[in-house]
Amino acid sequence: MQKLVLKESYDAISIFPFSLECYKLLVHKEDLSALFIHVILFVTGKNVTFVTKVDSSQMLRKPTMKWLKGKWMDLGSKAGKHLQFKETYDRNTKIYTYEMTIVKVVDGDAGGYRCEVTSKDKCDSCTFDISVEDAGEDAGELDFSGLLKKRLTIFLDSMCLRERKQKEEPEIDVDVWEILKNAKPCDYEKIAFEYGITDLRGLLKRLKKMKKVEPKKSDAFLKKLDPAYSVEKGKKIQLSVELADPNAQVKWLRNGQEIKPSAKYIFESVGGIRKLTINKCTLADDAAYECVIGEEKSFTEVFIQEPPVTITKMLDDIHVVVGEKVEFEVEVSDEGANVKWKKDGVELSRDGKYRFKKDGTKHWLIINEATAEDIGTYYVYTSGGESKGELEVEEKELEVLQSIADLTLKAAEQAVFKCEVSDEKVTGKWFKDGVEVIPSDRIKMTHIGRTHKLVIDDVKPEDAGDYTFVPDGYALSISAKLNFLEIKIDYVPRQEPPKIHLDTTGSFVNKNTIIVVAGNKLRFDVDITGEPPPTVCWKKGDTVRACWQFHDVCMMQEISEAEGRVRVETRKNLSCFVIEGAERADEGLYHITVTNPAGEDKADVMVKIVDVPDPPENVKCTGVGEDSASVQWDPPKFDGGVPVKGYLIERKKKGSSRWTKLNFDIYESTTYEAKKMIEGVLYEMRVFAVNGIGMSQPSASSKPFMPIAPTSEPTRLTVDDITDGTCALKWLPPERIGAGGIDGYIIEYCVEGASEWVQANETPVEKNSYRVRGLPVGEKMLFRVTAVNIAGRSPPAVMAQAVTIREIVERPKIRLPRQLRTKYIKRVGEKVNLVIPFQGKPRPVVTWLKDGAPLDTGLVNIRTSDMDTILFIRQVAREHSGQYTLSVQIENMEDKVNLEIQIVDKPGPPIAVTVTDVWGFNAALEWKPPKDNGNCEITGYTIQKADLKTKEWFTVLEHNRRPSCTVSDLVMGNEYTFRVFSENICGMSDDAGISKNTAAIAKTGTYILEKDMCSSPKFITPLVDRSVIAGYSTAISCAVRGHPKPKIIWMKNKMIIGEDPKYLMQNNQGVLTLNIRKPSLFDGGKYTCKAINDLGEDEVECKLEVRGMAKNLHQLQCVTLTMT
Repeated sequence: MQKLVLKESYDAISIFPFSLECYKLLVHKEDLSALFIHVILFVTGKNVTFVTKVDSSQMLRKPTMKWLKGKWMDLGSKAGKHLQFKETYDRNTKIYTYEMTIVKVVDGDAGGYRCEVTSKDKCDSCTFDISVEDAGEDAGELDFSGLLKKRLTIFLDSMCLRERKQKEEPEIDVDVWEILKNAKPCDYEKIAFEYGITDLRGLLKRLKKMKKVEPKKSDAFLKKLDPAYSVEKGKKIQLSVELADPNAQVKWLRNGQEIKPSAKYIFESVGGIRKLTINKCTLADDAAYECVIGEEKSFTEVFIQEPPVTITKMLDDIHVVVGEKVEFEVEVSDEGANVKWKKDGVELSRDGKYRFKKDGTKHWLIINEATAEDIGTYYVYTSGGESKGELEVEEKELEVLQSIADLTLKAAEQAVFKCEVSDEKVTGKWFKDGVEVIPSDRIKMTHIGRTHKLVIDDVKPEDAGDYTFVPDGYALSISAKLNFLEIKIDYVPRQEPPKIHLDTTGSFVNKNTIIVVAGNKLRFDVDITGEPPPTVCWKKGDTVRACWQFHDVCMMQEISEAEGRVRVETRKNLSCFVIEGAERADEGLYHITVTNPAGEDKADVMVKIVDVPDPPENVKCTGVGEDSASVQWDPPKFDGGVPVKGYLIERKKKGSSRWTKLNFDIYESTTYEAKKMIEGVLYEMRVFAVNGIGMSQPSASSKPFMPIAPTSEPTRLTVDDITDGTCALKWLPPERIGAGGIDGYIIEYCVEGASEWVQANETPVEKNSYRVRGLPVGEKMLFRVTAVNIAGRSPPAVMAQAVTIREIVERPKIRLPRQLRTKYIKRVGEKVNLVIPFQGKPRPVVTWLKDGAPLDTGLVNIRTSDMDTILFIRQVAREHSGQYTLSVQIENMEDKVNLEIQIVDKPGPPIAVTVTDVWGFNAALEWKPPKDNGNCEITGYTIQKADLKTKEWFTVLEHNRRPSCTVSDLVMGNEYTFRVFSENICGMSDDAGISKNTAAIAKTGTYILEKDMCSSPKFITPLVDRSVIAGYSTAISCAVRGHPKPKIIWMKNKMIIGEDPKYLMQNNQGVLTLNIRKPSLFDGGKYTCKAINDLGEDEVECKLEVRGMAKNLHQLQCVTLTMT
């Protein structure tokens, strides 16, 4: 782009208000792409109007127009008084006109602008730049309007999507003022003429004043912002100014909008320096920035550089045949990237021949039908890279599938010449003795598919000659001969010995041998002479094909009939042996015998059937590399009767149906190395065999294989354990494994100082550890490990230092699992399987004891390995309970651990259940704990009642912890019996203890009112000391008897408990309960329950201990483990 102060340049224009008030610029259509007709730029005073026109006559729908500033700012949302848009449409010319006007240009309008028009798959754009600079007083007398105080510089650049047809010289930025300031006065007129300056006098006046003007100094800024900044996308940038007044307040603006401090925009103030830091720059940060102090401003523009678009998948070379479709594919790093295609340095554009396609990050160049003109090198360019690919186009070879056979015919017979070629679109001409055959009523030519026929009806002597078919466009011809057979009658009876006349010049490759392509027709004419006419007999081996005599045609056919596929046609002095659609079984030696009274003659004819070969066999991959693979196959079992010339190889990705040829020239060997493959992708290969007849069917596809490379070396090879004669190694997988994965590892060792490595394992091990055995004790050994996959071995990971093979004594140590450090409780009948690891070298001696005596292995199974011991009991019983001692000993070093196993069962029933008292509707029960507690603590009792009338049991209380209770709410007039179940951690006892006596609730009328029922209060159930955990709600209870009903008072530490919401006091038929909600450590102490009536008082007390969590956990440990 040239930056000139001239109006004649359409690519870059500078317009100065002091010389012209209005200017119009027209960019002609030939300088733009296909969508824009022309672009007009108006500059009037301080207003700028940009007008563009688009021809929609070839569009199916209305085009889409966008006005942008910078790279991404859409100006459509900024429309208003300052920025105005207009759109019109002419129905006659079908032209859209788009206008954008900037009213009263200000400093913030400086920057790059772009208009984009889009219609379906077409896109065009045009860009222009506006820069606004202070003109000062240098306008002088040339400022006609007096309105403009700015110098407006506008640059217009039409951005075509295709290159111009004529190459232009690279344009250079030219500053005319610098040229004039440095030039001699005598050269002013020459410079003005060269650059098209017409107002030379005004130019010289302004130049004179420019030399005197000094840059205007700012009172507020000691150092302003740079004119422009550039930063890469994603990084941060810092804008800095220096102020004359360190206490001055500044504002930062972006595109005229004030910026607020945030995590993205950081303001800094150090003395008189003010800094604006923009973190993680994006394309939205590409804008104009201002620093404002009062009325003074400092401007700059920030440009965001996008990272270059790179090519992630390069172009491949392509080989095709004329007429086939070509697709060049490339993959780039960014979905929104644009690419440019070139052929031999010339950019390609969309037309009927080339087609471009895009899908995400993939781009295609498509040629529908390749021709020889398309041969060349194709390039693709992005902003950060390029790639090239070669296109080779081969001419199609025309193959003759069926040639023309020679004919020998008599007068009035029909001659049919037929040939078949490989391309059904090929046309051609027929010639007789070099002269083109003209169709007539008697001569007809047809072309059906790949078959071309010449039919001559009513054959005449002049039809005899050489007939040739020449395909159009190919240097190829197919010839045959038509022989006219004249019939002569000899009336002189005579005898002549028979004679067979074999014509060995036609289909015979050598004497008496005929070669026929499988599927073609064989017609073998044999001239026979003899008088009288001899009898002809055809045989294949010992099989008689046909016997005939010229006059009485004696047919003796055993294999085929006269009209069958294999037949004999007879004429006078001529025997024709015909095979329709020759097959491999027709190959062999044929005998012809002719006899008559005058003698006999014989001849042998060898018929050889040739065909395309069978497909190759056993196609397999024998080796792979990072981007290559070696393929091997066996030759076909049957070569078609013609030596195999070579092979054609194809490959495809697994799952795809598109096969790609790897060679166009015949490849003679049975091994082939395929290259330019993608690592980690599964491929399949197939092979065609080619002989002189044609190409075989494809072989069966090989097993899928994947090009892969060996892995990197294993990492962190260390010694895990050493014993006398063995060394245990461990390592980590390689850092780079690749698509082939890892099949295993090979471990090798050698004596330090030696060079011979010995492989320790016959087959690769899959684990990342291995113990090498059979090592010499006391020797220093080196070890190395190699990863193995289908691509081979990786580089070895070698031990840095030699290892001395000698066992190290390690003190025995038992590592008791956490759950065994307390009492281990199991129920009767459950399984016990305890695994206790230990360490020590050499292997320690393990001993188990129970209650100090050796363990009975008949009751308990013990299994011990090098690293742990297992105690296993399939079904535990009560007798398995006890203290078990595990001892691990190496020489005089020993470690012991004790663990207690408790086997529990359901408890027995309580005993001595007795009804101790009955009053009102209540009954008091007492009992003794069961004799058998199930080998664990009794956790509570369940009490049930039953009416003697119904004898149905109902649960009254559950989880009662004391061996006594009071049953309330009994029905008057009924008599009750009771039973009690004991409970432990295994559940309720199977049997219950039944009360020895009953409780009869008498009716009210049975009591005499005069009886004195009064009594002083008496506690029949006292309070019990308790220890609880802080934070868990608890309750203390007791039972009292007295009449009249006593008053209940609860006290803590001799202080009466009032209406405290923390406490809930309940009285249910004499059963007193104090509930304490979530007690804390301060709620511990001595609690007293006092009952008072007119006859007296009674009290009971208990101690409540509240424990913290850590203390509680410590007290819950029932077993103290002693570890020695």
